[in-house]
Amino acid sequence: MESVSKVRMQSSPRPTYGRRIVARKRTRPDDTKNCVRKLLKREISRAGNWAFNRTNSQEKFRNFHLQEEFDTHDPKAHHFLKLPFLKKRSRIVEIVAARDTVFALTHSGICAAFSRDTNKRICFLNIRDDEVIRSLFYNKNNDSLITVSVYASDNFSSLKCRTTPIEYIRRGQPDAGFPLFESESLRWPGFVEFDDVNGKVLTYSAQDSPGIMLLIFDRAQSHVPLKILSIEDGSVLKAFNHLLHRNKKVDFIEQFNEKLLVKQENENLQILDVRNSQLTEVSRTEFMTPSAFIFLYENQLFLTFRNRTVAVWNFRGELVTSFEDHLLWYPDCNTNNIYITSEQDLIISYCKAHPDNSVEEVGSINISNILTGKCLAKIRADDPSVRISPRARANSSNIRSSVQEALEDVTALFYDEERNEIYTGNRHGLVHVWSN
Repeated sequence: MESVSKVRMQSSPRPTYGRRIVARKRTRPDDTKNCVRKLLKREISRAGNWAFNRTNSQEKFRNFHLQEEFDTHDPKAHHFLKLPFLKKRSRIVEIVAARDTVFALTHSGICAAFSRDTNKRICFLNIRDDEVIRSLFYNKNNDSLITVSVYASDNFSSLKCRTTPIEYIRRGQPDAGFPLFESESLRWPGFVEFDDVNGKVLTYSAQDSPGIMLLIFDRAQSHVPLKILSIEDGSVLKAFNHLLHRNKKVDFIEQFNEKLLVKQENENLQILDVRNSQLTEVSRTEFMTPSAFIFLYENQLFLTFRNRTVAVWNFRGELVTSFEDHLLWYPDCNTNNIYITSEQDLIISYCKAHPDNSVEEVGSINISNILTGKCLAKIRADDPSVRISPRARANSSNIRSSVQEALEDVTALFYDEERNEIYTGNRHGLVHVWSN
């Protein structure tokens, strides 16, 4: 059965975000006294040596400094825009990086591209004067950026997708792309999902046919009809009714490979294996309804977010990890403030710098190990080792913010694993670069 990793954009007034992220399976190696065997195991093992990886991760994030600052707001460059709200300074809601290029999307719908080679703005990706960009997706299969936009000319009623090769953006040619899915009518309740597990795009055209993995129909009084479809050809893999408690609200229904997670208000979590109908229940006192999920595929684990806390669970309903110092800054989880590494071993988030301080005004960037819950590194304003990089000062950087100001009201976060740089965006529309 296929697994789905998705970033969904729905043709409604505001976007909804869901993310399911690919993971490579990591196992903790057996302890051995033989040094040669340890080195060999570290070199050839897919998982690597756990202790070495942890030490390496700590060193990787040691001595991070503020290196650069980018501004998405430029009144002169925005003069051609027709919509007044696009000309106003707005918070960053999404950051994507690829090929030494940083893309920052604002809440108002402006998207700017910046070069890490020159530390200059390359261009804006809004190529029409009434375009509001709602989401970004980097297509690593062909090295392009997909933008999802709405337009004032059709009353913001339908989603339009466009793909632009990164190379053209780097040359300052954002209009060199071309539209996608022109045959689809992506109006409410239509949507588009980018599936980075299977390398596919799923669209739901309200006027045509469904193309999603799990179809959830209107519930009857005592059950909800479900169908699981193949991503490849849309064929029905399984159709069944899942029994529900009468007169209880459904908190969520989530599908992960062959597992179905169902939770009703004030009821136990149900984990159903749809292959053999085996049902596992987790007490409602142990598992309370989270505000968001992130699924870790090959690890067969999932993260839950509730009341600023993060936890790791397996599909036997067991709590695997709770974190020692990873209290999220915002009570309502926003996955744009969270980054999971491609190895699925680290989580990087905007957190409370001092969890016991209920009135602090500045958060921190926390890097923690997903499998152990240990905090490996923190970038916080009251750490004297965290400062504006001397190299940045010497090179007449664009930095106007202090470290404290850069860590205030962070609204988006991204980690570039190739460059080992963290990018944060804030409510002022500024993007800050952190690295060592």
